[in-house]
Amino acid sequence: MIKEFINDYGLAIISTILTAIFGFLGAKIKRYLDEKENARIVQHVVKTTVLAVEQMYQGLKGTEKYELALKNISEQLEQKGISVTELEIQMLIESCVSEFNEPWKKG
Repeated sequence: MIKEFINDYGLAIISTILTAIFGFLGAKIKRYLDEKENARIVQHVVKTTVLAVEQMYQGLKGTEKYELALKNISEQLEQKGISVTELEIQMLIESCVSEFNEPWKKG
């Protein structure tokens, strides 16, 4: 009876289990790749915005530039459907500014 059941339904059960496993793995891989792409987009938006604010608003003070960059970055990421906290954006701005200032510190 068990042998008969396996002969009749074994292939269907195995294919269902494999489909579920591959579906789960596919969803995990897609999520990982989406997160990686979003991180790349965030880095690009922050760097581009900080550079643009630095070049376009040279007459503003540091805190004014910072607030302007923060606002613009938040708006751009929101338009792209990427959710990032204000604290994360602040840290990325600080990192970007520090990276830009590094050559000046060495010289």
